[in-house]
Amino acid sequence: MKIRAAVLDRAQQPQPYAKSRPLSVETVELDIPGPGEVLVKIAAAGLCHSDLSIINGDRPRALPMALGHEAAGIVEEIGPGIADLARGDHVALVFVPSCGHCRPCMEGRPALCEPGAAAAAEGTLVSGHRRLRRADKSPINHQVGVSCFAEYAVVARGTLVKIDQDLPLDIAALFGCAVLTGVGAAINAAQLKLGGSAAVVGLGGVGLSALLGATAAGARQVVAIDKLDSKLELARSLGATHTFRADDPDLVARVKAASAGGVDVAIEAASAVAALATAYQITRRGGTTVTVSLPPPTHTFNVPAVNLVVEERTLKGSYLGSAVPARDIPNFIALYRAGRLPVDRLVTHRIGLDEINLGFDRLANGEAVRQVIVF
Repeated sequence: MKIRAAVLDRAQQPQPYAKSRPLSVETVELDIPGPGEVLVKIAAAGLCHSDLSIINGDRPRALPMALGHEAAGIVEEIGPGIADLARGDHVALVFVPSCGHCRPCMEGRPALCEPGAAAAAEGTLVSGHRRLRRADKSPINHQVGVSCFAEYAVVARGTLVKIDQDLPLDIAALFGCAVLTGVGAAINAAQLKLGGSAAVVGLGGVGLSALLGATAAGARQVVAIDKLDSKLELARSLGATHTFRADDPDLVARVKAASAGGVDVAIEAASAVAALATAYQITRRGGTTVTVSLPPPTHTFNVPAVNLVVEERTLKGSYLGSAVPARDIPNFIALYRAGRLPVDRLVTHRIGLDEINLGFDRLANGEAVRQVIVF
């Protein structure tokens, strides 16, 4: 079938993207789903820094690639071998498919699915196939098995989590990445305890989701850190008890003074090594520092090794919020419905597919939290 999709042919184009247009919105061919695959009509897709990191060249990927990894939609067609979905079901798309049989999946860590990771590196679905191509039959790579900046997507069954049909799909889209990653970092990875203290460094969609997760988990103190006053103001309205500018030269001392020596948990979501260093420095003795961001692979982070022992510090990464999506997405949606995760307030813009390059300008310039393409 013919669909419209946003395709990246060459990374590292100059800003403004609205002028250089790194993403070409074009008509491409999408094959029918194969065994274990599903055709989804995309209703909404969120713009994320993970997409931007491919556009700006921070994370090299096989090109051309149809971008997009955070979405929600409606099941249109089901491939052979799937019995638990029906046409018309509403689904959230997750950017790591769970195969269910590799060691991480069997250990309850589907975010680390080995076939899923291998497929993402190759630009294929987990089946090894590419279902997208141009009119000249040349293949187009899939972004993490989703490629949702498009009218339709063929994805693996393990990419989908069925959701209630009365949940607005432009809000549901956020649960597949921003909410799952941020809230999951606070609850699953950091295991923030009731009455604990937390800090979030970097207040994009994922960082603010982590802040919401910390608040929902019952943190008595939530510190928000960013360079932009507008994001700090939003953080305060979402439950932050303290806010600090990231460029404050006395930031670490001020956070430690406000938190009696440091926070129990610090979550870094700014995609910068300097931000991770800040998060580590403001974590108390015996505390946990979690990073959820994806800086360029050449960037490294150094810590005094002795601190890990004498201060019993924990430094860990969290991918996809260390989540079990089939368990956590319904739970997080229930918290949203109860008013405890107001993720709808993270949506700053609703745009059309043809506005996508301008949308990435806003994201790169810090002018948006979450922009959602509505189809």
